[in-house]
Amino acid sequence: MPRWHVYLVRCRDGSLYAGITTDIIRRVREHNSGSGAKYTRSRRPVMLARSEAKRSESYARKREAEIKSLTKMENENLLKKKCPI
Repeated sequence: MPRWHVYLVRCRDGSLYAGITTDIIRRVREHNSGSGAKYTRSRRPVMLARSEAKRSESYARKREAEIKSLTKMENENLLKKKCPI
């Protein structure tokens, strides 16, 4: 059973992008190669800013939706908090 992760990457322009994956290293590599999300293609390179492990895809998708609903300031504050284990 794969472990799901919700992640935030910081783009070259300072913006943040949230997504989910079962392989964070592969996914960040995809974003940086231009085969990741359309949003990040013109904002490369990206750097991993935060990752949260979730027990299922469903939980990961719900958390991703929560993160995407936050304001830029709320996301910046989230990055300052310790990541849950």
